[in-house]
Amino acid sequence: MTFHITRDDGEEDDIKSQSVDNYDDAYELLEEIYRHMRCCDADYEDPPYYEIGELKG
Repeated sequence: MTFHITRDDGEEDDIKSQSVDNYDDAYELLEEIYRHMRCCDADYEDPPYYEIGELKG
């Protein structure tokens, strides 16, 4: 199975274009991204919300 990451707001970014071979890898990628957002000094008013979905095909 292949999984992809989508954004709720429909915007494009480097994360959205990635696909991984299993759910755990996708989850770890998002976990790292959110960890970075919480730890950096940047002011994220509304951080994007991502979902993991299975690629059909």
